[in-house]
Amino acid sequence: MKFTVCIPLYNEISTAENTARELTAAAEKYCEKRAGTEYELIFSDDGSADGCADAVPDAIDGAVHGIIKKVGTPVNMGKGAAIRRAVGASTGDVVLYTDCDLAYGTDVIGEALDAIAESGVDVLVGSRAIHPRGYEGYTFLRRLASKVYLKILTVFAGFRLSDSQCGFKLFRGDAARSIFSLCETNGWAFDFEVLMIAKKMGLTFGEHPVMIVNHRESRIRVFSDSFKMLREIFRIKKRVRKLKI
Repeated sequence: MKFTVCIPLYNEISTAENTARELTAAAEKYCEKRAGTEYELIFSDDGSADGCADAVPDAIDGAVHGIIKKVGTPVNMGKGAAIRRAVGASTGDVVLYTDCDLAYGTDVIGEALDAIAESGVDVLVGSRAIHPRGYEGYTFLRRLASKVYLKILTVFAGFRLSDSQCGFKLFRGDAARSIFSLCETNGWAFDFEVLMIAKKMGLTFGEHPVMIVNHRESRIRVFSDSFKMLREIFRIKKRVRKLKI
């Protein structure tokens, strides 16, 4: 079995190298426990101005079960575009994406890989809502805002997932590449487009509990971005309905 980890990069000079080393160490540890497993880490640079892609090593000493790949564009297009590019370059039997700050840590990767294999679902979505410590470290206002934000968007999107915007998701490799080949959304609403297309394809879903272990200030502005997201959701729903899948 081969798994792919996709990491979007945008001005991540402070974290890129350490993230590559932490992910490599975690992936090697997982592979050592499961004979015949290999991996690839794909860093997708989305037009960064700080040279963070150059900070990602081409190889790391001691890595024997996998490789590091780098893809990118000189123009900033958005997180959705960066992940779409990485998924398109993937070759794994399982494909996952997570943020460069490793907000959910690295232990969750092995746990989720085991979970998707055991459950047999096509898409496994990380969820803070079903983890007893999922929102640990959040201020009360940020926790409330996050839950309200997710509830509003989930209702309008028509999902029954408890944390559709979680930045940690896994897919069967062939499903990931099929889904992302049909995606067009470059910005933050790309997660909804991915899930809507997967739903239209008739793919099966599961959720995996996650918690934030590395906090950094959110770039989401709850009220203004919620209205922008709703407009995007209506646009995406209209487009996905017309897709012939």
